[in-house]
Amino acid sequence: MQVLVDADACPGVVKEMLFRAARRVEVCVTLVANQYLRTPPSPFIKSIQVPAGFDVADARIVEMAEAGDLIITADIPLAAGALDKGAHVLDPRGNWFTRENIQERLTMRDVMDQLRSAGVETGGPSSYSQQDSRTFAGQLDRFLARHAGRGR
Repeated sequence: MQVLVDADACPGVVKEMLFRAARRVEVCVTLVANQYLRTPPSPFIKSIQVPAGFDVADARIVEMAEAGDLIITADIPLAAGALDKGAHVLDPRGNWFTRENIQERLTMRDVMDQLRSAGVETGGPSSYSQQDSRTFAGQLDRFLARHAGRGR
């Protein structure tokens, strides 16, 4: 099991939690982004820089994902692709993407895109909060307690 991170838009606090978790449970965490990312020295932490371009990092994450991996992303189409490969998908706010909720989320995303295209002001997501951070940390810890170490 590995952890793949859609790192371009991932909050720094989430990356820090993932770095600590990688060292604690000895699981490989890979940040994928279209820019250079500094990571702490660790055999369990690495980053991959992909070329700039629309969804290049997302495509690389889906390509690398395997059944049982954990993907960290807020990107709904990326989450759908990872779920199709049998991966688990958690957003940085601690919400799980699942086979049961992904179609609804894709549909809502499309509706919001259509509204924005029509000139409707839809607003954006709320600011990342301490509660989001706590929720993510709890979900990550529970997942790693159940899944890390299998196959090591």
